[in-house]
Amino acid sequence: MTSADPAAAKPAPKDPWELPDVSGLTVGVLGGTGDQGRGLAYRLARAGQRVIIGSRSTERAETAAAELGHGVEGAENEECARRSDIVIVAVPWDGHAKTLEALRDVLVGKLVVDCVNPLGFDKKGAYALKPEEGSAAEQAAALLPESRVTAAFHHLSAVLLQDPEVEEIETDVMCLGEVRADVEQVQALAQRIPGMRGVFAGRLRNAHQVESLVANLISVNRRYKAHAGVRLTDI
Repeated sequence: MTSADPAAAKPAPKDPWELPDVSGLTVGVLGGTGDQGRGLAYRLARAGQRVIIGSRSTERAETAAAELGHGVEGAENEECARRSDIVIVAVPWDGHAKTLEALRDVLVGKLVVDCVNPLGFDKKGAYALKPEEGSAAEQAAALLPESRVTAAFHHLSAVLLQDPEVEEIETDVMCLGEVRADVEQVQALAQRIPGMRGVFAGRLRNAHQVESLVANLISVNRRYKAHAGVRLTDI
């Protein structure tokens, strides 16, 4: 028997802000001893997330983890990736491909969040580089064909992330990926940090302009002596 009202048979549209619970997942941060990685690890751990920071050196990772506190653990990169449900890639651009190639097998099936910004610097300041694959995130997807690659956390100030006096960071995190459910997990992870919103921003083919915007933010911050991020309007 069919309904007299065709609209009654259609499921209600999902609320775009209805996101999964990721509080019980372990997050690994590759490059967790660098400024951006340390900042993300600190903020997520402070929000109650279980966090492991990775480094090529176990000793360096453990030292950085002890400095961060909040239950953060340190491990060599491979162990960090193996023990984590979500792996954030926060390594320097010049080590991006080499790091991911070395971890391809251990990252099979993992949700990988690439936040690397390919940038160059000269006397005029920062400028965007364009990898052969199109973006750092697309390079990650090419190198990790059996991982669930997404992109996010590009526009965050490492200074604000690491400052214990800053309670909230009012900014939006643009999240990209091929599978909506994976992107929603990343959005939910971003929203674990007070003040942040995780916003769906398209597929990985759109990652280049998101990564490149960091060059503009560096110019803004230098000119105005600020720690500007991104806030999207009307959503």
